[in-house]
Amino acid sequence: MAKHAAGRLSTWHGVIVVVIVMTSGVSPAFGQAEGVTEDELRAGKNFIPTPVYSPEEDERILKLYEGLRVADVCDGMDKAGLQNIGLVSPEIQPLWRDTENFTHRIVGIAVTVRYVPTNRPPIGRKETAEFNEAVSQWYRELSPEPFIPLLRKGTVLVIEDAEGADVGTIGSNNILAWKLRGCVGVVTNASARDTDEIIAQRVPLYFKQPGRGIRPGRNQIESVNRPVVIGGVLVVPGDVIVADGDGVIVVPRQYAEEVALYARGILESDKAARRRLYEKLGMPLDPSVK
Repeated sequence: MAKHAAGRLSTWHGVIVVVIVMTSGVSPAFGQAEGVTEDELRAGKNFIPTPVYSPEEDERILKLYEGLRVADVCDGMDKAGLQNIGLVSPEIQPLWRDTENFTHRIVGIAVTVRYVPTNRPPIGRKETAEFNEAVSQWYRELSPEPFIPLLRKGTVLVIEDAEGADVGTIGSNNILAWKLRGCVGVVTNASARDTDEIIAQRVPLYFKQPGRGIRPGRNQIESVNRPVVIGGVLVVPGDVIVADGDGVIVVPRQYAEEVALYARGILESDKAARRRLYEKLGMPLDPSVK
């Protein structure tokens, strides 16, 4: 039986004395989750639920974000009481920029995937056929892409990867395959390879640095469509991702509409003010003010 200490203050000859009274009772563990059994915990338990939205729900939200910039959305987050929330580390930057038509910009709905550093031994040196089979087996069993069926029109693929591994989980081939399924861009806290080709292909990618190696011997898949952390920011599947030359911002889905409505007003005011200045300066109008 656990005992609890209850205290009261008394005075004795002008000296404050703390009197401790011991009471009996059962004390619940601090922070213990209610309604979760030990067996469930030992088997692994996720405490942040993954919301599921229909394509129609996603499409409605994406229409609200058409053309919005990271700066506009940041202002919208402030208005919603989310100052400094969702701002991904500036270490994560666009691989390429298009300052004529702004095709490097991303607005989309997050599908998430998490790869972790492997604790398996490397494949090692082998004869060509044996090495190729070992690589294929690793891709099939340890580091596949089970998220592909989740990609659809308006998806932003958000990849939390093994930051310490020099690994090109993202490459010029698979990023095109993701685009084919409707993926509008990719955000990762780590690396990508074939960067020259990705630039030529004009698929929006926001990442930390180039990577060279293949996945086998370097990482493993941990989860799909579970919460991940990118640049110090929590990303829950279904959140809105906006990215441009200013970096990446994540809007929690429950605030998405409020943020977008305020951000739209900021964008339209900015366009109108800059358009007047363009005209006074004799500058031709570009897409940023139209």
